[in-house]
Amino acid sequence: MSGCDGGGTFTCRNKDNAIRLKIGAIVAILTASALGVALPLLGRNFKYLRTDGNYFFVAKAFAAGVILATGFVHMLPDAQKSLGSPCLPEHPWHKFPWFGFVAMMAALVTLLIDFVGTEFYERKHGVALHVGDQHSARIASDRFDNDSEDRRSDGEKVDGDGMHIVGMRAHAASHGHSHAEGHHGDIMSHDHMHHGHSHFNEGNGKEFSVRHIVISQVLELGIVAHSVIIGISLGVSNSPCNIRPLFAALCFHQFFEGFALGGCISQAGFKATSAAIMACFFAFTTPCGIALGMGIASSYNENSQSALIVEGLFDSVSAGILVYMSLVDLIAADFLSKRMKCDRQLQVFSYFALFTGAAAMSSLAIWA
Repeated sequence: MSGCDGGGTFTCRNKDNAIRLKIGAIVAILTASALGVALPLLGRNFKYLRTDGNYFFVAKAFAAGVILATGFVHMLPDAQKSLGSPCLPEHPWHKFPWFGFVAMMAALVTLLIDFVGTEFYERKHGVALHVGDQHSARIASDRFDNDSEDRRSDGEKVDGDGMHIVGMRAHAASHGHSHAEGHHGDIMSHDHMHHGHSHFNEGNGKEFSVRHIVISQVLELGIVAHSVIIGISLGVSNSPCNIRPLFAALCFHQFFEGFALGGCISQAGFKATSAAIMACFFAFTTPCGIALGMGIASSYNENSQSALIVEGLFDSVSAGILVYMSLVDLIAADFLSKRMKCDRQLQVFSYFALFTGAAAMSSLAIWA
């Protein structure tokens, strides 16, 4: 296994040409990343780039397909290749499919972080609103019970109003507010109803924002984890034949990952400073990884046991996070929404964009 000590042969090795390509890659990837993440953040005032518009919805579906393909087609096979390398000892690396197990555990841990993070932010930002609404609903329910008892004691007919009261009670519980009842069992004025519904929508919007706070942070964690490894892999390579396809693939991949991340950051409603920090952190991660790889290229052996294990584990974790985030928080959240169900044209364009994004990113595996 002469290749395991870094003494393998290279058919396409040109250090000077490789350095020029890597410098160009840093600039191009930084530009693509910054542009992708900035478009949703800066486009809030433009009709076609607003995060509540159909154009953004379709573009986000394309980006979700790119992220899904990155996890399944790029990260997982790379993890299998690294952790299944003949340069690693037979035990334990060849006795168990570690790449799949680590990816699965990463997805489950991401689910746990998603749940705990959402609970934390809901308690921090929205618990007072929800407690107040639930209290109002209970008061309304008690009023219904008392009024029913009063009518029974007065000998009034209550059978006809039974289903009406049950319906109102369920309505109040589901919407988190109450409708007071008039003298003859009628609901009060439409203004009160409108006020109650707007109060609910305000709370629902807060929950929506909380979910995107968690989604944007977890998604950035998964993207950053594999961006560092990809950057180092490109930075340590002295083969222009390997760098060129990676160069093109990374520009495409970073742009659309950035677009999806930028959309989540925008929907989360972060302050301008926080949004800018998250965007810059994403944009600079891969270029910094390339620079780090260039710095350690002379001493780095990509076939050493430690390098293979670290790279394989990072790729597995990244695959698990990206697959979970793309399927659950990007695809399912949007494609199972009422908005999608009520708009047939949006369904067609979104599904087409999703499959196109996944196919386009998958096809890049032919070269990189």
